[in-house]
Amino acid sequence: MFIYIIVLIFVLLIIFASLYNSLIQKKNQVHNAFSTVDVILQKRSDLIPRLVTLAQMYMQFEQKILIEISRLRSTVTSKNLSDNSRVSVENQISRMLSKIIVLLEAYPELKTNDHFIQLQYSLSEVEEQLSAARRFYNSAVTEYNNAVEMFPTNIIASLIKYKSKLQFQANTQARNNVNIEINHK
Repeated sequence: MFIYIIVLIFVLLIIFASLYNSLIQKKNQVHNAFSTVDVILQKRSDLIPRLVTLAQMYMQFEQKILIEISRLRSTVTSKNLSDNSRVSVENQISRMLSKIIVLLEAYPELKTNDHFIQLQYSLSEVEEQLSAARRFYNSAVTEYNNAVEMFPTNIIASLIKYKSKLQFQANTQARNNVNIEINHK
């Protein structure tokens, strides 16, 4: 009888270790995916001041958007944000960047500017990379969140205080058809 109890305890320990290791692996996958997104977001963040400077030369009356995008960029670079807060701020930056690109398209003299064309191409490339990295991150987060919420790993997750993570999400404007209305002053 004693041997059966020892075997049962040993099996339970192996199951516990396997589930624990699975959670750790999923958490590390999320961190790896977020780091990938972070690298691409840094590339985008480096492009923003150049885009804002160029836009300021042509868009004097759109200062509100330019100021807001600069403020959001400063918030992200402060490094005092949790991952979930960072995701939220980066989603706001994406919304603002789409607004600014639509507005910049309305300036014919700007659309022929070589620097703007190169900057727009670079930003487009970074946004494509960011989209792919976000899909990878969201996939890792889904897997992690499932493990945190599903039995039996949810028991271990609550013991080690693992919480669900926030995914990158399309904003409501991106889900709707694009409406381009530009007022020139």
